[in-house]
Amino acid sequence: MSFEPIIDVAEDADDLGARAAAWIAGRIAAAPGRFALCLSGGSTPRDVYARLAAAPLRERVDWSGVHLFWGDERFVPRDDERSNYRMAWDALIARVAIPRQQVHPLDVEAPTPQEAAARYDRLLHEFYGAPRLDPGRPLFDLALLGLGADGHTASLFPGSRTLSADERLAVAVEGVMPEARVSLTYRALEASSEIAFLVCGEAKRQALRRVLDGDPSLPASRVLAGAATRDAPLGAVRIFADRAAFPI
Repeated sequence: MSFEPIIDVAEDADDLGARAAAWIAGRIAAAPGRFALCLSGGSTPRDVYARLAAAPLRERVDWSGVHLFWGDERFVPRDDERSNYRMAWDALIARVAIPRQQVHPLDVEAPTPQEAAARYDRLLHEFYGAPRLDPGRPLFDLALLGLGADGHTASLFPGSRTLSADERLAVAVEGVMPEARVSLTYRALEASSEIAFLVCGEAKRQALRRVLDGDPSLPASRVLAGAATRDAPLGAVRIFADRAAFPI
């Protein structure tokens, strides 16, 4: 691909967590005022969030201006161990001084995943303050994403019909994983000033190689390609990978 993301290669998972957390804290600290951060689920983000919530990084961030969103969520109760919200709550939210009204989880108490997606779509538009996204104005200041061994990111899976979502910012994802999910769409994720992928472990090596090669069949590749087409200041993509995951 003609677009080259910034790649930060760490020695191991612990080093990756430290590098990513310090970088995120720096990005928030450098942007006084409202900062919209879209969170990812998974074990690697959990370590990053725990570092952000601990000294010395916790003191570097003015959490009073941070708004939290989620890139995807399993349609399970918020206290379920599979919940991305619960993970972020335990690792980060409960441990920092962020106003609770600035924490914006998906509504898993909605009657259906489709209704939960519709409600999140409305919430995102209300936060943005316009019925349509402007290519020159971001929805998120920073979106954190993971990478599955199959090339999925958020809950956008290869071959899923949700990949062709139109103007929506959030969609229901059913019939792919054991539990239904709600995921942000490409349109929402690409509308970020910066995107950071957190990729850890040898199991992700082949997928990361294909993403860096621009394989269009992988959803994560499409996020990179889509971000590259956005006008400045949007489109900056950074990949944090440990040596086990990085395809040398």
